[in-house]
Amino acid sequence: MSESSQSGAGASGSPETDYRQNVTSTGMSGWVGWVAFAGIMMVILGSFHVIDGLIALFQDEYFLVGKSGLTVHVDYTVWGWVHLIGGVIVIAAGVGLLSGKVWARFIAVPIAMFSAIVNIAFLSAYPIWSTIMITIDILVIWAITVHGGELREA
Repeated sequence: MSESSQSGAGASGSPETDYRQNVTSTGMSGWVGWVAFAGIMMVILGSFHVIDGLIALFQDEYFLVGKSGLTVHVDYTVWGWVHLIGGVIVIAAGVGLLSGKVWARFIAVPIAMFSAIVNIAFLSAYPIWSTIMITIDILVIWAITVHGGELREA
């Protein structure tokens, strides 16, 4: 066996990644599922934000602490609008990602980062739910940054 085949180098002698080895007859990699996962999770995550926002707007006594116990000391009405508007933006980015739009890949990562930051600030009000949402944000960021180029605009 030659040295280049043992080291994982491609036919041209330059190192290549192996993730493209499972390209289908349509020319799409099997990793496209991760991008679809990210898009679906963004739609779900945005829906969670919308639900959090509606609860904060209409039933703020539902949360574990009062507004003085929050990381950012603002009224739950403000948090409600932040979650509601942010949730709609996250849903839009997820739909764009699912449809293979290039712009969606560029805005989805900062939006997921913003979502994680909002949930860190909201952690004391809703600790378990916020932790779950932060975890989903991290998975979405990973899927888009590692495999974002797999789903191309038609």
